[in-house]
Amino acid sequence: MNNSTVSRLATIVFAIVIAVFGIIHFKDPDVIAVRVPDFIPGDKLWVYFVGACLILAAIAFLLDKKAKLAGFLLAALLVIFVLTVHLPGYLNTADREQQFLSFMNLLKDTGLAAGALLIASRAAASE
Repeated sequence: MNNSTVSRLATIVFAIVIAVFGIIHFKDPDVIAVRVPDFIPGDKLWVYFVGACLILAAIAFLLDKKAKLAGFLLAALLVIFVLTVHLPGYLNTADREQQFLSFMNLLKDTGLAAGALLIASRAAASE
């Protein structure tokens, strides 16, 4: 298998994962809404908005249309989650289980952001 085939397969798998996260935002909005920081009004509205963003990014990756833009925007969104949700959740709780969950999500979203940047950079190189 050549590098472009492997890269395309990895992009498809990544897109499926991102799409599933997006669908979960619509399927279980109440579970996710509790993670929206208190200083941001309209918690459920943001859950639906983020879900739509995730699904749209996945579609862009699958269709290879606007993948560069989608990759950079998805990476920015995930870094915002790391800085506003996961890092404060890790630093500001005494509950070890919640701290562990926040740290795991911090690592997950950091890794996903890196993957989104990789897809964006490869899409930019093919333009």
